[in-house]
Amino acid sequence: MTTGQAANQESHVGAMPVLGLLGAILSVQVGAAFAKGLFPVLGPEGTTMLRLAIGALMLAVVLRPWKVLPSRKNLPWLAAYGITVCAMNMLFYAALQRIPLGICVALEFTGPLFVATLGSRRLLDLVWVVLAIVGIVLLSPFAGISRGLDPLGVALALAAGACWGLYIIFAQKAGAELGVRTSAYGMAIAAMLALPFGFSAAQPYLTEPHIMAGAAVVGLFSSALPFYLEMLVLARMPAKVYGMLVCLEPAGGALTGFLFLHEKLNFLQCAGVAAVIAAAFGTAVAARRPVPLPA
Repeated sequence: MTTGQAANQESHVGAMPVLGLLGAILSVQVGAAFAKGLFPVLGPEGTTMLRLAIGALMLAVVLRPWKVLPSRKNLPWLAAYGITVCAMNMLFYAALQRIPLGICVALEFTGPLFVATLGSRRLLDLVWVVLAIVGIVLLSPFAGISRGLDPLGVALALAAGACWGLYIIFAQKAGAELGVRTSAYGMAIAAMLALPFGFSAAQPYLTEPHIMAGAAVVGLFSSALPFYLEMLVLARMPAKVYGMLVCLEPAGGALTGFLFLHEKLNFLQCAGVAAVIAAAFGTAVAARRPVPLPA
């Protein structure tokens, strides 16, 4: 295939892959909205534990990870991957309890954005980093323009973003040997690590059908369904197009928060979310690898 033919193929992506990826992005945000609805009963720790456990079971059924066992050499990378999956989810749900979904997603998205520009010497990439920082400042309660945001919630969301950045690095290392089954192993490790934090909160409700049904919905929409859609999409979509579309995730979070949780953002908060989206989009245009959706 010539360069011209490759460029032509990249510029003509079918509607189904695009719709599939948009469905995966929306699914993650809907799962987060359902999770927030469980916080008054289970708290973020109990919700995280059930989401990871149910997600691990679903991915185990789909991927059957026992068919490819990790080598001893790969175990440290796999363990690091599982730890970051657990920490990322725990921190994100703790932040989500305190700040709106759209802002939480935008702040978390700065993690992979900075990883994508790490080590770059191009001036243009510095522009995207500065734009992302502007977005963080606009969303920061310390700037005095986003009153009502919990400072701890903002800090937790940024910490979740740092874990997302590490998640990308460790996923690439562990995934070199295990491929797509890495997610199933990582989710299982994360579920076991979350057990001590969330079991006491979730234990009284494990026999409550409506609570467990809600947790199953969170596991389905936050883990199994978006992962399945991503697997279908990645085989049919160029990496650059994928990366650009994933940048819509903060907007999807804001829209989902408005529709399902009745969360409204003021003008400057919307500008902060838009700045992060623009920075992520600019980074994705020149990125060599797409930014994966978080597990």
